[in-house]
Amino acid sequence: MGPGPPAAGAGAPPRPLSLAARLSYAMGHFLNDLCASMWFTYLLLYLHSVRAYSSRGAGLLLLLGQVADGLCTPLVGYEADRAAGRCARCGPRKAWHLVGTTCVLLSFPFIFSPCLGCGATTPEWAALLYYGPFIVIFQFGWAATQIAHLSLIPELITNDHEKVELTALRYAFTVVANITVYGAAWLLLHLQASPHMGPTQDISDQLGVQDVPVFRNLSLLVVGIGAIFSLLFHLGTREGRKQLVEEPDEHSPLLAPTTARPLLLWKHWLRQPSFYQVGLLYMSTRLIVNLSQTYMAMYLTYSLNLPKKFIATIPLVMYLSGFFSSFLMNPINKWIGRNMTYFVGLLVILAFAAWVALADGLGVAVYAAAVLLGMGCATILVTSLAMTADLIGPHTQSGAFVYGAMSFSDKVANGLAVMVIQSLYPCSSELCCGACVGFYHWVMVAVTGGVAVAATLFLCSLLIWPIRLRSCEL
Repeated sequence: MGPGPPAAGAGAPPRPLSLAARLSYAMGHFLNDLCASMWFTYLLLYLHSVRAYSSRGAGLLLLLGQVADGLCTPLVGYEADRAAGRCARCGPRKAWHLVGTTCVLLSFPFIFSPCLGCGATTPEWAALLYYGPFIVIFQFGWAATQIAHLSLIPELITNDHEKVELTALRYAFTVVANITVYGAAWLLLHLQASPHMGPTQDISDQLGVQDVPVFRNLSLLVVGIGAIFSLLFHLGTREGRKQLVEEPDEHSPLLAPTTARPLLLWKHWLRQPSFYQVGLLYMSTRLIVNLSQTYMAMYLTYSLNLPKKFIATIPLVMYLSGFFSSFLMNPINKWIGRNMTYFVGLLVILAFAAWVALADGLGVAVYAAAVLLGMGCATILVTSLAMTADLIGPHTQSGAFVYGAMSFSDKVANGLAVMVIQSLYPCSSELCCGACVGFYHWVMVAVTGGVAVAATLFLCSLLIWPIRLRSCEL
């Protein structure tokens, strides 16, 4: 009697994801993207210019959030990998995603709302202490959602070009989330300013305590929209629940093939040079994207002295340009490859930094500069995520740890960079003195052009030593 037909699907190439499945997956990070847009763009501005906390106090809260996120990220990644196969109903990645989403929904609105029980005489340290627990809970939830979502990419697909396409679609939803936040911020600021006429109009053009309801309502809108998209993700995405040890059946060979791939654990990644190469490049990418997003509002408000509506319109232009350029990532990657695509993005960012450094006042040209920055950030972010997926390859059982470790480095680096910049703030007794005009101007140059130079060096290491995993004793 013959050995019988092979098990269903054995040896067959994996079927590509349907459009509905790809869209459903891309929705899973929408809540995180909405919250991250507010966090990086408006947190310092809200705490410093609206709530009138000191520059160092505002930076300390952002540092607390980044450190909490950085510490939680690799732990969540490790636990998500360790839980593989234990959650029979929805899969370990989606289970962690659900936990993270719940934490974000319950904590984020409190960060952009006035301190409950605080008055005019409440010391600043007490108010900062109030916000601390909400920030830690939010960052834990954000980390859990991010790592669970990222680690699903190698689980769902294996084709290199499909990885780029799915990553680009994920980034397209990130851009849509940012567009949603900035569009809603512009609308809320516009509605707030509409009743002001005559001599009070100049006051309404500057940020102040009167803008507290704007940021509170924006945070509530963010969690409401994000909750809907998270629900659609859980309804439409099926996690491939791979068993670590498959039960043999009547069609299983008696001897395992000698070409079986060894199991790559978290400790083995620490011995791989490519792990550190990709990690440094990813950290540099996130520094450029997040720090430019964080200080763009400060640059527009204090260096260019633009009305407060520009803190919504300029980031909106940035992310619209990023949105359209993200759809070009897959054909460009096929044409010139990962490394050269990333290098093109760096050239665009360096062009933005040179423009800002050499121009005394941008005026209307600030829109064109925003287009450059948006295109450059979209290019390097999509490509760096695709490089990380390339690094993981078929070793999806420890993919969450890799994404967690990458994210840990970028979160801590971002928090420390913000704290250093805030500590160098030249004005001590007022929100902005004459020195802060040039200060934020050169901060924008440094966080884009300066970090882009460092990223170029890390990219050169990948050109010399391409991404590959060395064989080691497992």
